Amino acid sequence: MSKTENLAQHLEKLHINNMYKNDFYWTWDKTDDELDAIFTVADALRDLRERNISTKIFDSGLGISIFRDNSTRTRFSFASACNLLGLDIKDLDEKTSQIAHGETVRETANMVSFMADVIGIRDDMFIEEGHKYQKTFMDALDEGYEKGILEQRPTLVNLQCDVDHPTQAMADMLHVIHEMGGVENLKGKKVAMTWAYSPSYGKPLSVPQGIVGLFTRFGMDVTLAHPEGYEILPEVEEIAAKNAEASGGSFKKVTSMEEAFKDADIVYPKSWAPFKAMEKRTQLYREGDKAGIDALEKELLAQNAEHKDWSCTEDMMKLTKDGKALYMHCLPADITGLSCVEGEVDNSVFDRYIEPLYKEASFKPYIIAAMIFLSNVKDPVAVLRDLEKRGDKRKEV
Repeated sequence: MSKTENLAQHLEKLHINNMYKNDFYWTWDKTDDELDAIFTVADALRDLRERNISTKIFDSGLGISIFRDNSTRTRFSFASACNLLGLDIKDLDEKTSQIAHGETVRETANMVSFMADVIGIRDDMFIEEGHKYQKTFMDALDEGYEKGILEQRPTLVNLQCDVDHPTQAMADMLHVIHEMGGVENLKGKKVAMTWAYSPSYGKPLSVPQGIVGLFTRFGMDVTLAHPEGYEILPEVEEIAAKNAEASGGSFKKVTSMEEAFKDADIVYPKSWAPFKAMEKRTQLYREGDKAGIDALEKELLAQNAEHKDWSCTEDMMKLTKDGKALYMHCLPADITGLSCVEGEVDNSVFDRYIEPLYKEASFKPYIIAAMIFLSNVKDPVAVLRDLEKRGDKRKEV
């Protein structure tokens, strides 16, 4: 039996009818079966590609990407995912579009979606703005479809907002599943999601929020560690606590990086900005106060500099289970002695884990492709089997 057929048989057992023609805003909106389906389809698509079998399910169509913040991995992962399934990709550049001349979100949404099957949006910099923008955009598409302006209503993939980074968290989890030898081996594993020092700007909260919001669903013991003042959204903490209780795992918060790293199986040291500072930045953004935003950034950098000891050093790694915890990062990391003088992680630690870090990143195109696949295919089991049966070569070798 092929790997894809084995995965298809597993997919048959899952209750996932609600995924068809549905959007992906954040992981905690999805059932356990729906998350399982994404992992399963991602692995199947990867297996087919590794065997040089075409996975094109679209004859034509567009994947529209809207990046309102800089991106490398997620931008190319979305493009790769669309291409893998047969969609062309078009990136909306707001600076060169009519948005620069006052075009509304409602108008933009319909104008770019005439032949689109999926919309990928990244808007992560401002609290209460990112998710709101995505929702406003998709509400406009609902209206356009209902009134016959659009032949189809494209589905959304959240490529990062102010609340969650689901494609990153899902890719990270699939990496962990493979590294640990299966979902059944995750229960009881200790995960340290910790803040780390960065000499750069106040970074979004969506990665740590995404990790604690997802990893707590697998019976893992998740510790969120940060200096006082670097809290994440209270609503996400509540979600993590409820998830842990339901899964038989645990969720706790500490203010010591050492405590979080002690006996950890997985460590994820990552910088983010204080929640209250992000709220303040959002208000300044609404007021158009660029000078205020610049001043706040300087405050954040000064505040970060008070916690330079929050770094993933060799000594810190020795505190982990057998000194061999799986080091994870969404990349790019601030690497001490390489990309900066002092940063999130020692160069020696980062270099030792560079291969698994690249493997971690490699899951994201397949996770995004699986999200698109499941939202656009009514019978995913039959389509996977048909792709394998046809066996169309992706390229001549």
